[in-house]
Amino acid sequence: MGNMASGFDSLRSPLRFLGEVLGDVSRQEWLRSYEEWWQHDGQGISDAVDRGGTPWVRMFDRLGERVDEILYPPEYWRMLQHGYGSGVLWRAFEQESLLPAYLGIYVTSFYDPGLSCPYTVSLGTIAPLLKYGDRELQARFLPRLLERQGAAWQGATWMTEIKGGSDLGANVETVARPSGNDWRLTGDKYFASNAGAELAVVAARPEGAPQNVRGLALYLVPRRREDGQLNYFIRRLKDKIATRSVPTGEIELRDSQAWLLGTVEQGIYLILEVLNLSRVANSMGSVALAQRAMADALSFAERRVAFGKPIFEQPLLRQQFEDRLLQLRAASRLAWEAVELLNQVWREKPPYSERYHLFRLVAHLAKYWTAEFAVQTAKWAMEVHGGLGTVQEYSAERWLREAMILAIWEGTSHRQILDGLEVMERKGAHRLLLQHLGGSTPPPALRDMESRVEKQLALPADQKQASAESLFSDLAAFTADALLVRTSQPA
Repeated sequence: MGNMASGFDSLRSPLRFLGEVLGDVSRQEWLRSYEEWWQHDGQGISDAVDRGGTPWVRMFDRLGERVDEILYPPEYWRMLQHGYGSGVLWRAFEQESLLPAYLGIYVTSFYDPGLSCPYTVSLGTIAPLLKYGDRELQARFLPRLLERQGAAWQGATWMTEIKGGSDLGANVETVARPSGNDWRLTGDKYFASNAGAELAVVAARPEGAPQNVRGLALYLVPRRREDGQLNYFIRRLKDKIATRSVPTGEIELRDSQAWLLGTVEQGIYLILEVLNLSRVANSMGSVALAQRAMADALSFAERRVAFGKPIFEQPLLRQQFEDRLLQLRAASRLAWEAVELLNQVWREKPPYSERYHLFRLVAHLAKYWTAEFAVQTAKWAMEVHGGLGTVQEYSAERWLREAMILAIWEGTSHRQILDGLEVMERKGAHRLLLQHLGGSTPPPALRDMESRVEKQLALPADQKQASAESLFSDLAAFTADALLVRTSQPA
């Protein structure tokens, strides 16, 4: 049985799989130690947190003071802080490269997809602070966010309000008003991931600003005011189907102290930069989850005997494993391409280069395609387990629960398609992409794809949107396959 599955052995380890697909970039000692910690300690903590369900908020201490403390078991905080201490974030800024952060997010997501969210939104807090914060703000907050020993501060990215997140221009009602050298924010954030974070970047509308995306700005909001009092309040935590290892809550901003990042006029660009950091992380997390679902399905299929032999040796299921492994490799290449392009352009400020617009399109394609791949792979892995796949005491049902969040978080699949159309139409990003893929794809195939995109963009607006998903899905698969071919070509 072991020999039958030997070609799939890399599925059992996130680093072995990444090593096969990405090569030396993933072979780092700290990542190996981080993976070993998860194997020996972290996975048990993660499983217990997931079984425990949503934590709760202690709103007041014994003396009646408002504290809004999120109550997890102590082991949860040890699990979370282990990642910060290992360098999921600080290594990226020490090395002046985002690659370590996304590799760390991948390893984390293999064992606990929800826990990668705090690291992701902390990255989404650090990056705009580093790019757009003044020296005083950086000196005050960056050392705490990049702490190597002890408890690092956590970040958060709060954009979404009760009306939803896709149409931020219409739905953000949080108001910002100037107050001396800083600002005061008042409003409610309805889906606030990593509630309780020490620092958050928050979308708000300055008083009198237009009621559209151009009227939005990005602000830095600490958990506590300069006098030590709470600066925002946690109304409640969401009882979600999954991602129980990140507290998602409703946040009340009540004349909350804040600092403007960048300029008011640049606000929507800063917000989208933050969202794109998370979308790339979502893509890496999606591939890691799909790998984990396949790894668990493989372990079960090697041992489950039906009709006289392990079900892994049954031709139909074996073929499904082979097909899905190829798809996993392609998905990983698409996600990593988004990481590498982001790493090249993330320090850019508006107006952006053509390379940045290429990144935007690849990020939308990757987020769309890998999230759907994760859902379908988790569903398939549940089927491999049969009835046991639906039982909560085993892992298969958890990966499906966790996967369902990925297509929604930081922009639904619909949002990725529409934003992808926009960057193709306005910036010609599809032509940049096809040029980028040249050399690993036959020229006739590139010309055919370009023709399909141009025909789509030429349609009337309603028809163009209504029929866009088939093209977008095909373009994502085309890109992933081309990148996989490039990887397999001799240097």
